[in-house]
Amino acid sequence: MARSAEPLVVGRVIGDVLEYFTPSIKMTVIYNNKQVCNGHELFPSAVISRPRVEILGGDMRSFFTLVMTDPDVPGPSDPYLREHLHWVVTDIPGTTDVTFGRELVSYEIPRPNIGIHRFVFVLFKQKRRQTVNPPPSRDQFNTRNFATENDLGEPVAAVFFNAQRETAARRR
Repeated sequence: MARSAEPLVVGRVIGDVLEYFTPSIKMTVIYNNKQVCNGHELFPSAVISRPRVEILGGDMRSFFTLVMTDPDVPGPSDPYLREHLHWVVTDIPGTTDVTFGRELVSYEIPRPNIGIHRFVFVLFKQKRRQTVNPPPSRDQFNTRNFATENDLGEPVAAVFFNAQRETAARRR
């Protein structure tokens, strides 16, 4: 799975959001029967409802934490407010989807205003079923610090999509 980190490097997810890691678990993120692939564009109108996220390759004794963040706030050319937190789910059993986890921060609809934003899903394998502390704010969130503060270790999977503001003509 080492090559699966390459799109994350090219898309600057590794560097802007995460340190380099080797993916070890397969995670699928699906919006309305459309699977998220690294760097593909989705319309904001297609990501209104929270996605189905499935974890493949874990076991029932493992627990995971999922983080969704936007590192391009307010805009990709000057992301001085990076990152904005969109979703956190913890204590997800290892062979299932996130609906069996505990939603720590509710899903927030992506609403990019300026430019093309990356929306990043990061999966961490918890060392045990544990208490993960909610961040004080969605704004100026830092995935690396959140993982360190909650003893989550390195990520085991990540995927991202791009989205930009929809004009009325694009929604048709």
